[in-house]
Amino acid sequence: MTDVPMREPTFLVLTALAEEPRHGYAVIEDVAAMTGGRVRLRAGTLYAALDRLRVEGLIEVDREEIVQSRLRRYYRLTAPGERALAAETGRLRDQATIAERRLSARRIELGGATA
Repeated sequence: MTDVPMREPTFLVLTALAEEPRHGYAVIEDVAAMTGGRVRLRAGTLYAALDRLRVEGLIEVDREEIVQSRLRRYYRLTAPGERALAAETGRLRDQATIAERRLSARRIELGGATA
């Protein structure tokens, strides 16, 4: 992984897989839940991202099972995936801290209310 900030869908997919291995539809549902419905991944977008993340070595197939005559593939984070997610989480935290400090200096409360 490079030092380039992650795109939000990549960050969310890795975050969904950080808790436990999940199959594609479960990733879609978890991303929607994490974002309060703001981000709704489409199946094509998700599977393209999963393929890319596999090639990059950030995730791998955990297991496969047949459910109602269809293959269900579960994915999990790899150690490099964990490190990439941790690094991006730290980067975002640092940026949020700077924004909070600057808003506080202007007496602007988080959430849009003014002091």
